[in-house]
Amino acid sequence: MAPLRRKSAFNAVELLNQRSRGIRDAGTLHRLCLKILRNIILHENRSFIKVWSKTSKSAIMYESGRVYCENYQNCYSCVHDQPQSLYKFPKRSKQQKIEDALLCQSPLDKTLSSPSEHKPCLLALTADNWLCRISAETGKELQRVYLSAKYKFRYLAWNVLQETFYVKSVQNKETPLARQAGISQNAVMHLAIFHVFPLQIVGILEINKKGFGSGVTDVVLSQGVLAVSYSNKSVKLYSLEHIVQRYLTEELTLGQQSPLLGHKTVGDAPFGIPANIQVTDPPPLLFEAFSHNGIQIGGYPWHYIYTPPHKKHRGTHHIASLKDSTLATNGVQNMNCCSLETDVIFFHPADSGRVIHVGPTTINVLKIISELNSPLPSEVAEDFSLSTHRSNPSPRITVTSSGRAVRSRFHQLDDDPMQETFRLLEYEDELDLLAIGVTNGEDEEGRALIQLHDNQTGRLRRKIDLVEPWDETYPHELFFDKDTIVHIEQKSSNFCCHVYKLRTIRK
Repeated sequence: MAPLRRKSAFNAVELLNQRSRGIRDAGTLHRLCLKILRNIILHENRSFIKVWSKTSKSAIMYESGRVYCENYQNCYSCVHDQPQSLYKFPKRSKQQKIEDALLCQSPLDKTLSSPSEHKPCLLALTADNWLCRISAETGKELQRVYLSAKYKFRYLAWNVLQETFYVKSVQNKETPLARQAGISQNAVMHLAIFHVFPLQIVGILEINKKGFGSGVTDVVLSQGVLAVSYSNKSVKLYSLEHIVQRYLTEELTLGQQSPLLGHKTVGDAPFGIPANIQVTDPPPLLFEAFSHNGIQIGGYPWHYIYTPPHKKHRGTHHIASLKDSTLATNGVQNMNCCSLETDVIFFHPADSGRVIHVGPTTINVLKIISELNSPLPSEVAEDFSLSTHRSNPSPRITVTSSGRAVRSRFHQLDDDPMQETFRLLEYEDELDLLAIGVTNGEDEEGRALIQLHDNQTGRLRRKIDLVEPWDETYPHELFFDKDTIVHIEQKSSNFCCHVYKLRTIRK
């Protein structure tokens, strides 16, 4: 009989030594390196220290170790001890202003035609309808495509991360003059769908009344599913693959001529890209639900989260099976919050099938229990729960010095700034840690800290104080990226970015 293998534990020095000698494979080494980094971050002689701040008159964005300011004009890298400027664009006109952008990381398993395509790039949409591919390291423009002179495009989003994306136009609004004349517009909005690596057009899909009916308020594309929202609170899902196969009138190639453009070049100004996906009748419906604020799909087996569009259901979140819309046991989640900010619920970003429900005083991490091919409905159970530490609430009845009893008309809000309150939650997937922004209300100026919790158990591992004051009246964003924490806040008409880096504490 073979001897039992002892599960050995290595310290950081042994692991680094094995890495230098190439003993372990790349995947194992990567996991071990992240384990080392996690242990370093949670060690008591390490802390996150504020190293940099930046103020901008326009929104500030952070993604994959880069900070973008002034409508993507300035880019700073956060991989060093302090953020350093990567590039700065010359001043642009209003027509050339970048409206939206996506960061592309090239795949490791593909051989691409151009060496520049193997490096990260920024896909930027300008106000004058140009889609530009820009080097994420130097800011050099690598490619530009003119979208259209007919439609105004404004939004960029991923369909399948790092594979296909889409550019969404603004919605076509009927003018009062057109309504008086009885003229109805068929087209509601347009989606320009692209492959990346290399950049190639799939087509421009016209969202029209013939195919999707009237009352369309928004369209989202995700994982090959076209989700159409309506004014009656309905959400309908369609297969993008089916729509492209059935309604594609002509395959397009950037830089080549097209009959739809009178044999002009696709992607050149002023012709742009023609609408080559024309839906002429209603496509097959995959799924429909009615929800007050849209639906979310996730879990295993597939479930969806929604809020029925009835007044009595406001503030509740329903979890149901996507297969037959059967409500899960304990599937109605309600925190009964009395707060200015509503609670939020979403599927765990780690694709673990769990659900995170965040309120001002409680965070519930839920799991969906379901057996395949079972006639019984699935069940929503608590995995773990986190709560704030609060002092006793002030009594609703107080007695004045004259002995008169005064009854307060309102309860204390759950997100009262003078009480400890959960504000934000961020998941660091590589370290498997939850970062939670908490305000404690101990100072009149408003202070906040970051709590790091184990993602599997919810155990509190450490606390990190933020130096800057926290104003609850303005929006905030939090990013936790390995050895870097980024806090972006809005202050009146300005935006501020604060960067914290991991440091050793000298005692």
